[in-house]
Amino acid sequence: MDREKFIEVKEAHLTNNCPECYNQEIKLTFYQKHRFGRLSHRATNEVTHELKCKKCHSVIYPVKWTEDIERVFEYYQKMVVMEKTSLKFTPLFYALILICLALVAIGAYLFMEGIIPF
Repeated sequence: MDREKFIEVKEAHLTNNCPECYNQEIKLTFYQKHRFGRLSHRATNEVTHELKCKKCHSVIYPVKWTEDIERVFEYYQKMVVMEKTSLKFTPLFYALILICLALVAIGAYLFMEGIIPF
């Protein structure tokens, strides 16, 4: 079973006012989804974001965004450089491949020597 994790790609501190407490300390964070399995690690192209006030610790949803926040969000969204979607194999995968190749080679050797009749 794959385990999914959102890894932080970019973080920006905004000086816009929070719609809840009107403080000027807002943090915008972009996350990229990664899937970790026993045999592979996959970076997907799914990117999510979170806008959070540092003072009142409330998450600011897009419904409450002002035009200024939307403009700044669009600017930072264009600046996000996410990791390429890729597939990386774990050492367990390579160990299983080597074991399978060794078993096939041993079987072929034993067949060629006549020890295992077919």
